[in-house]
Amino acid sequence: MTAALPALTANLALELAPVRVNLIAAGFVDTQLSASLLGDELENRRSQLRARLPIRRVVQPTDVSALAVHIMTNTALTGATSDVDGGAAVRRRLAGKRCAEGSR
Repeated sequence: MTAALPALTANLALELAPVRVNLIAAGFVDTQLSASLLGDELENRRSQLRARLPIRRVVQPTDVSALAVHIMTNTALTGATSDVDGGAAVRRRLAGKRCAEGSR
């Protein structure tokens, strides 16, 4: 994801306050739509994700819904971007930091 959506979320949270604005940034979620789009490649994709993601499993719809409930019930939370991607974003951020440090 680019920085545009988190920036928009933060700005809308300030502009629309006291209305709360938050962003759920979901990665690959194992749904029927995913299955229909990937077809024969679904099991291969699941295996790749289990091997690559820090949580060692594929994100399920219940993971996303649990985060949505948390965001809705925490009335102090606004302007936040929450990744629900099994740790993929964390891995990308750390890899980017290592690359930036190596170029110094």
